[in-house]
Amino acid sequence: MADSLPVKADPVFDGELIDDTLPQPRRRESKTNRFVRWCRHSPRVPLWLKSKPQAVQAGKDAVVGLVKSPWRYVGAVVRGLVVGVRWWRGWVTVRDYRTAAEESEKLADKFTEIRALTLFRWKVTGAVLVVAAVAVAIVDLVYGTDPLWIGGAAASVALAILGRKKDGSPGRKPALAGPRTLTWTMDPQVLVDAFRDAKLIGKDEALRLVDRATRVGDGWAVTVDLPATRKAADVVKNRDALASALAVDEVQLIVERVRGNGGHAGRVSMWVADEDPYASSPLRTPLLGVAQWDAWRPIPFGRDARDRRIDLPLVWTSLLVGAIPRQGKTFAARLAAAGLILDAWVRLYVADFKAGKDWDAAGLVAHRFMSGDEPEHVLALVDWLIELVGEVQSRFRRMRDLDDLTCPESKVTPEMSRDKALNMPITAIFIDEVQVPLEDRTPVDVQGKKLTAGEYVGELLTWLAKKGPAAGIVLVLATQRPDSKTIPSGLRAVLGSRFALRVMDWRDSNIVLGEQMNTRGFDSSRLLPSHKGVGILRPDGDTSAGADVLAMTVRTYYMPNEDWRTICEQGRTLREAAGTLTGHAAGQDTMPVLDHAAAVKAIGAGQAAKSPGELPEVLASLVEYLGDDLGPDGRDFVPTAELLDVLEVDSRTFAQQMAEVGCRPTRDRVTSEDGETRQVRGYRTAEIRSAVSRATTGASTADEDGQR
Repeated sequence: MADSLPVKADPVFDGELIDDTLPQPRRRESKTNRFVRWCRHSPRVPLWLKSKPQAVQAGKDAVVGLVKSPWRYVGAVVRGLVVGVRWWRGWVTVRDYRTAAEESEKLADKFTEIRALTLFRWKVTGAVLVVAAVAVAIVDLVYGTDPLWIGGAAASVALAILGRKKDGSPGRKPALAGPRTLTWTMDPQVLVDAFRDAKLIGKDEALRLVDRATRVGDGWAVTVDLPATRKAADVVKNRDALASALAVDEVQLIVERVRGNGGHAGRVSMWVADEDPYASSPLRTPLLGVAQWDAWRPIPFGRDARDRRIDLPLVWTSLLVGAIPRQGKTFAARLAAAGLILDAWVRLYVADFKAGKDWDAAGLVAHRFMSGDEPEHVLALVDWLIELVGEVQSRFRRMRDLDDLTCPESKVTPEMSRDKALNMPITAIFIDEVQVPLEDRTPVDVQGKKLTAGEYVGELLTWLAKKGPAAGIVLVLATQRPDSKTIPSGLRAVLGSRFALRVMDWRDSNIVLGEQMNTRGFDSSRLLPSHKGVGILRPDGDTSAGADVLAMTVRTYYMPNEDWRTICEQGRTLREAAGTLTGHAAGQDTMPVLDHAAAVKAIGAGQAAKSPGELPEVLASLVEYLGDDLGPDGRDFVPTAELLDVLEVDSRTFAQQMAEVGCRPTRDRVTSEDGETRQVRGYRTAEIRSAVSRATTGASTADEDGQR
């Protein structure tokens, strides 16, 4: 009976199998949308119809122009009157005839004719004035004053047209110009003249206005396109010359190349401040007003010249701070530490080799803390670094066993850093005056190999800067001696973010910021001594200034010792509540867990001792470019122009760098692509090889000459 009961079946639908991988017909765009898209991209449509800020600025310009129009009209009439009087004077004195006679040396022969013609023209002028006076009297008597007012208005319009501001119009530019002020710098013609005076464009070339001048903060912003073949990089490099042409201090002028979809190699964005943007008092750090901070967010670092807040990302990167003493180096490093302190899940290592009290408050939150500059402190740092090398290796081994959902890219994630079971918190190590441990000559035994403590510290730091960021290690180094002998080039090359306050010369600036940065317009040696806390930031990551910005000048926030202590005390409270207070801060100064063999195997310690000396910046670039041409079968001579084009450096700087390594320019004949032979300046590859050999062996030029 039960087997015969009907069973309700699922409904059956008719359908068609569609292959959605095949190209589908595009939906036809409406005419309205096409018109709107055309308006946004067409160069024929003015900018103020495309952008609200541009429309607002256009409205302001129209109002200002309307208010100033009476004075401009009167000025044009006066200039027209001057032009007319000058023309009449030249006509009545027969200037053209007299000039021609002087040039043909026949002035004495033509003097009688010139005098007669001059008297005739004076008579014509008198007759015209009499006729005009009679005509005015008759019109006034017959028709009244209305026609006279109409005629006067027409005459004033004619004079205004004659006296309008136009290149080449007589009387437009005074012979002795007054002081150049910022009031005129955003006038389009003055901007063109400034580019010409700075030799950034030719006399017959002009600029194309992309965005009209608008007020941005306490200054003017404008974007222009350079003539074809002109590069924005040259404008950035010659910012000082452009600032001189605009009659402003270079700190008031910001010049950037516009990159991305809206830019190209010849598009320049400029911002000119009304006054020195760094003359005012610095602002307190905004971290004082927050209860806690997320270390995965960029940390408030300072403000740029346009008063934009600049945040510095620290996770997955590292930071080098360099400056001469008393320029705000420690304050900048503490700003980076403040954001991490306010995250209860961040583990801190703090080593203060200044041996002062600037970092003492960090002992309230630091997992490991020390302050001193003795050899025992350097050896303690070695133990810390070995411990961190082992921690990084351990994290990578554990990440291999995690599923792809928990650890998708072999990198520490925010969730992983806050999981107590995984024990992979963000770990930041701050070393102030890092030159002290790097220069320490205390001998250490590294698995049977003799090294100095400074060399070992350099190798450990280099390894951590390479491998550590992915495992959640943040390295922050601060030094008052940013020279090539103190900080190894291998370490500098892997430090992602750089911040250079004022240094002594452009070489020290390049050591902090990177090679050839001074030729790109970024030289911290040009910062003023009065600009405390002002430096050039080269970030490794996005900032509010844009992801494509190479570097920027930033004034760091102000955080005195009392604010620093307040933040550290708040960080301790957060860690106590979260149960993450460990190590030194918790009164548990345990000895680091060390595995010397594993550390040596990981970093290959001792190899640096056998490696040749480091090459200066210019020689390293030449070796990389010339390659096999430096060999015996390579070229004998390299033109200077070729090297300048490849290295993107100015001739004066390059000549100075080459002279410092013992290479002198010479002249030789080269054959161009069109077969023409000409004599040019350049360098012998044999001299470059000798300079490389001297740099790697440590020999001097005098030693080499003595051997010869």
